[in-house]
Formats: sequence, C-alpha cells, structure tokens
Amino acid sequence: MVQLCGLLTCQEEPVPLKSISVTLSICEFVAGVSVTLNYENEEKVPLEVFFVFPMDEDSAVYSFEAMVDGKKIQAELQEKMKAHSNYENAISQGQQAFLLEEDKCSRDVFCCNVGNLPPGSKAALTLKYVQELPLEADGALRYVLPAILNPRYQLSGGPEDSCLKMKAPVVPLEDLPYTISLVATISSQHSIERIQSNCILSPTEYLDDKKTSARVSLADGHKFDRDVELLIYYSDVHTPSVALEMGKPMQKPDSLMGDTAAMVSFYPDIPEAEPVTCGEFVFLMDRSGSMQGPMSKQDKSQSRIDAAKETLTLLLKSLPIGCYFNVYGFGSSYEAFFPNSVQYTQQTMEEALRRVKLMRADLGGTEILIPLQFIYRGPSIPGHPLQLFVFTDGEVTDTFSVIREVRSNRERHRCFSFGIGEGASTSLIKGIARVSRGTSEFIIGKERMQAKALRALKRSLQPVVEDVSLSCDLPQGLSAKMLSPEQTVIFRGQRLIVYAQLTGTMPSAEATGEVCLKYTLQGKSFENKVTFSLQPKHDDNFTIHRLAAKSFLQTKDMGFRETSAGDKKEVLEVSIESGVISSHTAYIAINKDLNKPVQGPLARRDIPTPFLLSTTAMTPWKRACRLDRSHALGHRQKKKGLSLKETSPELERAHSSNKRTNLETHHPVFGENYLVQLISLQKADGSWDLCEGLAIVLGVKLRDIRDAFTIKNADLTSWATALAVLWLHANGQDLKCEWELLERKAVAWIHNHAESP
Repeated sequence: MVQLCGLLTCQEEPVPLKSISVTLSICEFVAGVSVTLNYENEEKVPLEVFFVFPMDEDSAVYSFEAMVDGKKIQAELQEKMKAHSNYENAISQGQQAFLLEEDKCSRDVFCCNVGNLPPGSKAALTLKYVQELPLEADGALRYVLPAILNPRYQLSGGPEDSCLKMKAPVVPLEDLPYTISLVATISSQHSIERIQSNCILSPTEYLDDKKTSARVSLADGHKFDRDVELLIYYSDVHTPSVALEMGKPMQKPDSLMGDTAAMVSFYPDIPEAEPVTCGEFVFLMDRSGSMQGPMSKQDKSQSRIDAAKETLTLLLKSLPIGCYFNVYGFGSSYEAFFPNSVQYTQQTMEEALRRVKLMRADLGGTEILIPLQFIYRGPSIPGHPLQLFVFTDGEVTDTFSVIREVRSNRERHRCFSFGIGEGASTSLIKGIARVSRGTSEFIIGKERMQAKALRALKRSLQPVVEDVSLSCDLPQGLSAKMLSPEQTVIFRGQRLIVYAQLTGTMPSAEATGEVCLKYTLQGKSFENKVTFSLQPKHDDNFTIHRLAAKSFLQTKDMGFRETSAGDKKEVLEVSIESGVISSHTAYIAINKDLNKPVQGPLARRDIPTPFLLSTTAMTPWKRACRLDRSHALGHRQKKKGLSLKETSPELERAHSSNKRTNLETHHPVFGENYLVQLISLQKADGSWDLCEGLAIVLGVKLRDIRDAFTIKNADLTSWATALAVLWLHANGQDLKCEWELLERKAVAWIHNHAESP
C-alpha cells in the first residue's frame, strides 16, 4: 500500500489549497484587500477544485485573476449564467478555467472553482475587494477577515444549487490543512494610537515619526482557525469629511465609473435627549442546536445560549415601565412567552424571567422566516412602535427571503440584529438591520453580548430623529446624484456614510462645495455642514467608485431569484460597469494558450472548510468529516469577577465577618455572579426590596442592615434601592454600559419616592 504524504483531507486525498496570503491596506476607515489562494496539484490526474469560503457582505469584490505556471490570466465579469456556460464549455474542451461567484442565496458566501489543474501544476488565484470599516462603541475601526463558515440551515423549499449545498468536507479548526499570512498597512491623517487583534501579531512598526502610518502582520504559521479581527484606534475618528475621486478614462458620459464619485462621512452631533417610555419590544432569540456552542472556542468561554440568557435578563430589567414586550425562541419551530405582546409590569417581567431561566438550545435548526411572519401579522399597538431585536448565529441558507420579509414590513418597525459567535452570516445580520433602518452588531471571541445589546436598546429608546435630509451646494453646471439609499433615521453616536455621483462640468481648482445634513429632534431643527474642495484625486483602484457601486447594489440586489426584473437590469449594468460582483454576475478566466488540452479523467476536490460548532449542528448535511464534541464544546474559563467595596463603617464591619470570594464573570444566568444576582432582584419599576438576596450581594447580614437604620419607620425600599445603586457604582464600573439603563430607572424611582423633609 502506497503511503500518502503531505496535506490530506479526511478521505486521504491531498489538499490542493496550500496557503492563503492577504495584503491589507487601510486608509482612514476604508480597507483595500488583496487575497491570494495558492493551489498545487500533487496528484496524477487533472483536478477540478472547489473552495467555498465566507466574505463580509459589505465587501465590494472588483478583481479576479489567475497566475498559472508564471502566466497571468485576467478574469472578466459576466452575467452569471453566461459565465457558468463558458466555464463548463472550457473545461469540457480541456482548457483551464477559473470561476468566482457570490452565492445565489447569500451575499457573504463565495465559491471559487479551479477547472483542469494539470498534475504537478501550480495556480495562484487573486481576488481584490474594498470595504468600509464599521465603527465600534469605543471608537475602534474594525476589520474582520472571516474564516469560519458554519452550516446554513436550508429553508423549506429552498434552492438546490446554492454553493452551500456542495457538501464540502469540514475539519476541526486545529486540523485545518492550509495556513494564512497577513500583512496590514494602516495610514491616517490622525495618529494611530494602537492596533489590537484576537490573533498573535508582530509588534506594531510605525513608518513615520507622527505615527500616522503603521504596519503589522500575523505571526508566522498562523492557522486559519478563527476569524482574524483587527481593531484600529486613531486619535480622532469623529471628523466629518468629503472625498472626491476621479472617474475612469474612456468611459461614456454620465456613467458611474466615468464621472467623479464622492464619499461623504458625517458624525451627526445629535444632542442627548430623555429616552422614550413607549414602544413594543420583541426579542427573537435563536434556540437552535448550534447555540449550545461556545462564544469562542479559543478560550472555551460560556455557551452562546447562556450569554443570550444573561443578555435577555439585562434587557428585560432595562425596559421602561408602560411599554409592551414579548420574547420568542426559534429553531425548527418557535415558542412565544405570551400569545401577544403584554404590558411591562412586575408580574409580566417575573413570568418572562422565569421562562428565561428555562431556555435551552433545543429547537433544532434555524428557521427564522416563519416566526418573523407571525410577529409581523400580529396587531399593532397604538402609540407603541415595534422594535424587533434578533439574536442568531445566522445559519440560514436563503438569507434573501428573510431580508425581503423584513423589508416588506419596514414601515412599521425597526430591527436591531446581533450575530452571535464566529461564522454568523454577515449577509443576514447586516441585511435585516439595513432594510429596516436599525443597527447590527457582531459578538465574537471575548466580547460581551450584553454590552452590545444594551447599546442597541439605548438607540431604540432615543427619540426619533425626523425630517432627515441631505443636500449639496455645488457650482452651476455641476449636480450630485445620490447613490446611497435615502436616509430616514440616524442615531446618536453613529457614523453616516453617503455616496454620490457628480455629473456635469468640474469647476476650476479653487472651487468648493458644501454638503448639509438637516434633521429635527423633538421639534428642534439641527444641521451639520461640511465644506470641501472640488478637486478629485486619482486612485488606480477606484475605491470610492466601487464602494458607491456596492452601496447601490445592496439596495437593488435582493438575490438571484428575488430581484425584480427592473432592478435586475440596473444591477447587471452597474455590476459589469464597475466590476463589483453581484448575485447576478460572476468572474471567469480561461487559459486559452495551453499547448494542448488537459487530458485524462477530471477528479473533483472540495477544499475543507473550518467549522466551529458541535456535531449537533451538522444536521443540514451529511458531513464528510465528523467532529468530536471535545473539539467543539469547550469548558468555561473562569474569569475574575466583581468584588464588594465597602460603602459605610457599619457595612464594613458586617462585611468583614462575611467575606466572599470573587466569582467568574462568565457564568450561567442567575448563577453565583453578584452583578447578575443584583440585577435579577430589581423590580420592574426600578426599585429593590430589602431582602436576604440583596444582603448576600452586599456581603452583609440582613439583620445588620436593618440595625444600621436609626430613623424610625424608614422607607427600607428606598434605602435598599440606594444601596444597590451604590454597589453598582462601586463594583461594576467596568460594565456600566450594561446596567446604565436599569440604574437610570432606579434613580428615577428614588426621586419619585423621596420623602418630604
């Protein structure tokens, strides 16, 4: 028996994909990325190789080329069916062919086909894309290179020709048979304070004295076993700006690529206002089997379902009195806490919390469309606009059907979506938030779901910003055509990016233009203005043009089957003109210069995909490789938690006889986490009762607290609430963003119930 050597799949076949190299260039808040896939055929037969991989849905892929044995072959963007036909014809004739396409059902999944790779031959396939970098709450710009592609559950009656149906083998993360290298160069007009990552990086190398340019790289030998995340901190990211980019020469007049393109970034200075107390808050929580998996495999953190339960507890405690709410769990079926949304009272909150404790990841697959339709069919509550919060690891195949359903109901609600864990679908999470004028968040690694969920709740409680308009003041003969969707909602602390096409005659060098953002908040009018030079800059990659094209395509392209005929025509025109791939186009490259056609039977090879979750989540497909549970479900890692700081001499004496140890921050809901225990004791109106549970959190005996009050007939509830608030400030400052809303409720309750002097 011949002993096979080298990298093998679990079927003992050599893996044709050997390595991935990434060159990343970040300028301000835009990333330009070049990814090269290096293949080698070590077998004795020609191969057809398939590689299905994730891509952030905001990525504008605009270039694809192949380097085969030293020869460069530039790909052409064609209508998808035409590209498929040309690819099949080429490989049937023995020609080398390469195909890159976006999945028909999801913007964040791509498939790369290598056809007729001869024995002993090498091929390097390079794709290039640009994308905006999202802004985190702490001011960091976030770049993520996705690695994890979790299985996507097939909707009933879903398509059979999705890339995700290809049954590519999967392997445990630590056994992934190819490596990745990444070099990142960052530049900004502001100084770069620091660069962080969830992976091991080389020391940051600053390229100038002002620290406006820097370079980092992944450590050698990095396995592509997790999403690679970079967080870039500039000294100032809140400066509004307008950037102009020259059009492409030799393009027809009034075309997207021929005209000057503009990118406008605003940071609206929206004043803080009193939060609203009305609304219908519906929480749609993923309870599929995959939610049993850990938030992060690397540090064996708490499970996704436990993090979700803690988050739900915080959200329920933070709701305002007088609103309405409901909680749904979904998987292959769905369950609601109440038949319809109920008014938020102490009784309904307690019932909801009781059911949160009982929640399990036990509802099978991820069928989100049916519960969404049920929620939308429910009766509207006058004076209480619907705010929908969706928590999921995003494993749905036909995301466009879900996005279409959310978009068709966008006039009656906003959707705030959360992608849980590595591998969550960026297409689903970002898509449903975008079409409903909400916001999206992703929680990976050691990030806390609670903080991001509470940030979204704060946004949902902001008074509605109305009468949003954007206007351009330009010289005569020049006009702006907006390419981004109309802005109807903006949030405090959120960046706003708009793209426009400038048509007409560009003026002289000294000319300027002005962009004005206007809006109304609680009857008051506000405006933000930016003045800019009308001298566009040249960029060989036409970054702004392609980002503008991507923005347009995200608005019009609803998938290969869902896009209307009229929109499809526009999508094809913009996609092919700009080179930005869509669900209706594909890149194809054919090597027609081979001395002779490739001979012999063509063997198929599927590149193994990194897979994070347990075998219970693998039911959509029969997997070529099975994962042992020990690879997928780690143990919780204990973390140092919160300790009690004494607040008075009386409490200090009592506490000294009742010392308690610090407990892990990540612990099952209502476990021995003091902060979670304290929050669980708060009443719906914001107050705390003086009880044994509160005394345990404070670290004192209940009798000692009562004895400390010398005022006869003291209002013990007011005192208990004050002590709880003091404890939060003394012990929970690091997590203030998570308890800020419920603390605000408590302070309001104290003010409303203050005794007269």
